Amino acid sequence: MATAERDQAAAERYDPAAFEAAWAERWVAEGLFAAEDPRTSTKPKFYCLDMFPYPSGDLHMGHLEAFTGGDVVARYKWMRGHNVLHPIGWDAFGLPAENAAIKNGIHPRAWTYPNIEQQAASFKRLGMSFDWSRRFNTCDPDYYRWTQWLFLRFFEAGLAYRKAASTNWCPSCKTVLANEQVVGGRCERCGTLVTQREFVSWFFRESDYAQKLLDGMEQLKGWSEHALTIQRNWIGRSEGADVTFRVAETGEEVTVFTTRPDTLWGATFFVLAPEHPLARRLVAGKTRETMFEEFLDLVRRRSEIERAAVGKRKESFFTGAHAINPVTGKQIPIWCSDYVLMGYGTGAIMAVPAHDPRDFEFARQEGLEIRVVIQPEGQTLDPAVMTQAYDGEGVMVNSAHLDGTATPGGITRVVDWLEEQGIGTRRIRYRLRDWNVSRQRYWGCPIPIVHCPTDGEVPIPVEQLPVTLPDVEDYKPAETGESPLAKKTEWVNTTCPRCGGPAKRETDTLDTFIDSSWYFFRYCAQPDDAPLDPDLVNAWMPADHYTGGIEHATGHLIYSRFFTKVLHDLGLIGFDEPYPSLLNQGKVIMEGAKMSKSKGNLVAPSAIIEQYGADTARATMMFAGPFEADVDWADVSPQGLFRWLSRVWRFTVENASRMGAGEASGESALRQATHRAIQGVTEDHERFRFNTAIAKLMTLSNQIGENLGAPDEEVAEAIDALLRMLAPVCPFITEELWHRLGRDGSILKASWPAYDPALTKAETVTMVVQVSGKVRDRIEVPADIGEARMRELADASENVRKHIEGKEAVKVVVVPPKLVNIVVR
Repeated sequence: MATAERDQAAAERYDPAAFEAAWAERWVAEGLFAAEDPRTSTKPKFYCLDMFPYPSGDLHMGHLEAFTGGDVVARYKWMRGHNVLHPIGWDAFGLPAENAAIKNGIHPRAWTYPNIEQQAASFKRLGMSFDWSRRFNTCDPDYYRWTQWLFLRFFEAGLAYRKAASTNWCPSCKTVLANEQVVGGRCERCGTLVTQREFVSWFFRESDYAQKLLDGMEQLKGWSEHALTIQRNWIGRSEGADVTFRVAETGEEVTVFTTRPDTLWGATFFVLAPEHPLARRLVAGKTRETMFEEFLDLVRRRSEIERAAVGKRKESFFTGAHAINPVTGKQIPIWCSDYVLMGYGTGAIMAVPAHDPRDFEFARQEGLEIRVVIQPEGQTLDPAVMTQAYDGEGVMVNSAHLDGTATPGGITRVVDWLEEQGIGTRRIRYRLRDWNVSRQRYWGCPIPIVHCPTDGEVPIPVEQLPVTLPDVEDYKPAETGESPLAKKTEWVNTTCPRCGGPAKRETDTLDTFIDSSWYFFRYCAQPDDAPLDPDLVNAWMPADHYTGGIEHATGHLIYSRFFTKVLHDLGLIGFDEPYPSLLNQGKVIMEGAKMSKSKGNLVAPSAIIEQYGADTARATMMFAGPFEADVDWADVSPQGLFRWLSRVWRFTVENASRMGAGEASGESALRQATHRAIQGVTEDHERFRFNTAIAKLMTLSNQIGENLGAPDEEVAEAIDALLRMLAPVCPFITEELWHRLGRDGSILKASWPAYDPALTKAETVTMVVQVSGKVRDRIEVPADIGEARMRELADASENVRKHIEGKEAVKVVVVPPKLVNIVVR
């Protein structure tokens, strides 16, 4: 083969390894993705935010999906003429990185920083359009100095406090966990069953913001209803009444919160959380006190999820004391049981077994009275034969002067009466509890507080920040729950900033979710004298788009919203919701199971890139299905996407000489196909339907291949549009071909193609005719057909007539020009 022929063959062969890495380096070196100052730019701003990664290893398939999705959005907005901020950083403190370091026998710092560099290299190799000038790591002193500064602002505002409390304890990670970090009763990081232990911990008053978090959802127009529902349920707003009971033996008063005050007359026993202070007082000095302590130890070994579960045996202890039901005046026994949680409501409940499932189970278990006070309409409930509680609507019975009151509408009447009698108060309560931010681990942000025998909890002066995390040889967590930092005595022992006397540093570190609750502000600007630049933060934010997993709905996505509202209330920013638009990606699995080395089903993005190139890896992931749905890698085909890109490469190179033709005109089949593709792909990008956008590009490429005999200007228009629309998903092949075609600048800075509406109108469409939702005919009709004509054609269809004969048409739904549905009975 002659040299010219060999060069031509090489030019026509798609070889990603020949150009992808070079483009990746060039883009970064040229600062192609640097955002302009939004205060002076003439372009509309677009802040494209991704949930930043943990550096616990190299990128995995979940990263490939999530970050490619965000990158497609950013690149599309670049081409639509926006000033895009698309930053990257690393969430580098906390359990994920530390656990991986311990598992591999490497100091967390020595493990974390190389992983960051590895992930950065992999992101660049994937062509991510990050503004690399803004990158940072949360474990850098320059970052966590400002995490500490923000903690002190919370402390000064009374939003950070320290107290002893029963907490979630992971026996494997050997640290306290916030409620949001316990999933199904297990540690979200390692899967170990969580138990309860009492610790003195630091908390943020997140519960103070429960209603503001609910109210703020009105601004979250770009969230899925699923994500909003998860947060609403987690915050858990309940309306009801606080009702005061009195202990018969001691006269002490104890308050319960109930959403069903209409069932008060059916309260036949009283239950305290085992940790309730009253419980210990009621058994103090009695012969059963030792037994109570054993019971308490047993309960503490169970997670809150287990304790609250319906259907499981409930651990119980009778205190020997009684409460007086305030509406009946009767004494009812006071029990302790693990199904009542100290953190919910008041830690005490009135038990109405006839109308609450857990109370019913407990009553049957302990042989306690069941008293019906709500009768469902048309039925008579008999406590002796009931097999489950009835918690529906009905009429009040056995309830003195309120008999015959319908519920739930009558609840207001009941509460009014309770307030008149001085035994109850209308109340709104929330499920959301304060955020436990203490971690008994080494690899985290030091808490900037010293404990002074004279002055108590004393904040470190701002000018002395950061309190630097010291190096320690033994960084493994302790069984005792004491932080490894406690052994660093020369660091722990210090002087009080207030009185100058001896003091000790706080040895707990901060939950890593604090680091990730404000990082998006720091991306906007990184001043040396403050955590954020208000002018630039207010110019860039709220973020226009956020990509991340829905599994963070009750964790990071609540924490960061809470943080934003606090900073707004402190006057640091001018808005109170950080990201009104949220796109959740699905999970990447293999044959229905999570990918892991132990299962032998792990696929790494690097392996796909090495074999097929980054563009194929990106396109395969985006084509696999709807972005929000889970992707089973066993069902997708990188080979198919590689073959498609090879065809795009080949017909573009082969027709390069035709690309300088003039402007296309007319209404040929190829021009119509091109403009319909532009319209469809644009609409898909606006709705984040990346898979269907790629499908439309595949259709256009087929139509180009079938119409290469068309005039040069029509082929040039089609190929040009195809490359521009393919660029967000496959930036490397499109950049290489763009330059091979002699175009100036990056295709990223080229404009998105526009379509001519006159060329997108279909002359005919297929009208589907259904009978009660089942397709009975398909008829080709004019695209501008009216409703009346659609009904005429549907009625004239022989197959349709056959299925409606002898039946009554109760409704006809007409959706021009594509659907007629005749509902019959």
